[in-house]
Amino acid sequence: MSDVVYGEYLGLAALLDGPADREVHDEQLFVTVHRVHELWFDLLLHDLTDARDRMLAGETRVPLRRLARCAGVQRALLDTVGLLDTLPPQEFLAFRGSLGTASGAQSAQFHELEVLAGRSDPRLPDRLTWLTPAERTRLERRLAEPSLWDGFLAVLAKAGLDVSDPPAREAAYARLLRDPELEPAADLADALHGYDQSWAAWRYRHSLVAERQIGTRPGTGGSTGVQYLRQRADHRFFPELTHR
Repeated sequence: MSDVVYGEYLGLAALLDGPADREVHDEQLFVTVHRVHELWFDLLLHDLTDARDRMLAGETRVPLRRLARCAGVQRALLDTVGLLDTLPPQEFLAFRGSLGTASGAQSAQFHELEVLAGRSDPRLPDRLTWLTPAERTRLERRLAEPSLWDGFLAVLAKAGLDVSDPPAREAAYARLLRDPELEPAADLADALHGYDQSWAAWRYRHSLVAERQIGTRPGTGGSTGVQYLRQRADHRFFPELTHR
């Protein structure tokens, strides 16, 4: 067995690197919550990529397991963003200036998650001018790859369902609900719907946190703040499943 130290294995030196003594006490909470989000995003990308690859091959069993774990991660994300409610508005305003133009909208991993779910916008990397070269490369790779939605349609096609256009897919979803032999695919559709719904809950929870902290003030990074977050709360990755 190799001689490995716990901190080295987890890469804690890089993870915990930062000012040891911040001027405003509660700024540490703000930083920690966002770091934890990025760690969970990393795991979601890891598991969802594997789920997509297996669905493209027509599998359902392991993708369902992956999505079940992702559901647990999303519950953790919801609890984590809720921790920001323990940050008094006056404490946030005391260090908000140190963020400068930084914004949660600059999470490259979050944009990767959106693309992995099915967002197709070849101009996206050019619009996100803050991307590092490495982040841009990863996002461009995601845009060139199949999405989770592509994987799900591959499962339906392997089950003998027509997924060639929206009306055909609507008929396929109806069959999922009444044909016992299609239960694995139906379970997968429900898991993806749940994944989508969990993100809607997270977006809305995020908007409530922002409303408490900044009210009607503009958001960081030039956004409209709470108004922008509320508009995003209605976004769905898989609208066809929402209305099936």
